[in-house]
Amino acid sequence: MSTHSKAWIALVFICIAWGTTYLGIKVGLQALPPFLMAGSRQLLAGMIIFLMAFGNKLPKDLSRSNIARQALIGFLLITLGNGLVSWAEAYIPSGVAALLCATMPIMSVLLNITFQKTERINSLVVTGMIVGFFGVALNFRDSVKDLSNSAYLLGILATLIATTTWAYGSIISKKNNIHANPIFNSALQVSFGGLFLLLFSPAVDNYDLINLQHTEGLLAILYLIIVGSVLAYTAYMYALKHLPVGLVMVYAYINPLVAVLLGWWLANEPLTVYTVLSFICIAGGLFLVNKGYKKVK
Repeated sequence: MSTHSKAWIALVFICIAWGTTYLGIKVGLQALPPFLMAGSRQLLAGMIIFLMAFGNKLPKDLSRSNIARQALIGFLLITLGNGLVSWAEAYIPSGVAALLCATMPIMSVLLNITFQKTERINSLVVTGMIVGFFGVALNFRDSVKDLSNSAYLLGILATLIATTTWAYGSIISKKNNIHANPIFNSALQVSFGGLFLLLFSPAVDNYDLINLQHTEGLLAILYLIIVGSVLAYTAYMYALKHLPVGLVMVYAYINPLVAVLLGWWLANEPLTVYTVLSFICIAGGLFLVNKGYKKVK
């Protein structure tokens, strides 16, 4: 199997896996407060990824410059990107968080245009992203009324900041050396990101919310560690290494749809004609983005 095919498989996996993590975070918050939950999850996941990294024969860059670089990426992606979304979900629905994170492909393109000149885009890529985002918005058209709630607005602001830092961190990561070990670098990023979250936790979290008797919450955190961090994050780094940033970022369009389907399956939430229209728009957007990048090549 070619490297390109493996990268596409990794992308499909994160499209599905990270779509389930929004609900997982919401349930996990019943056991631990946001930063403590996210930090514990990521630090444990980082240790597991380190075991995976040292189990293969790929080169491992232990230089100070690489460690500092991966720590910065971990801070942008994990501490701010994941941590702020976890915090925001205490105030906004998981579906709305997924919708806001769907601005990530557009944000990555804007940051790429501003700071990076290595990837070119065209009208097909831009049109595809707009169509895809419109498809996501169809699923959450009823959430506009909640904007009058100040806590809700704080949650939205935190998620948008997280989206921006995640996009920027992904662009920096894309510039990693082509011979870099994506598993080893993922371990550094996730571990540093989790450590920073735990350092910030006492200033941000309310430890009165800790409930280690909440079995579903603890199981959700375990799921987030294994699927959301260990498997999906390493798959994300692999896809990011071998595919254009803008193309990899389209996972953010699929995640909200997965969240809706998960709600229908587990919580008996209805599927409407808007869900079908959303799927058509998202599929059409993905087709245009992929076609646009092929045209650029």
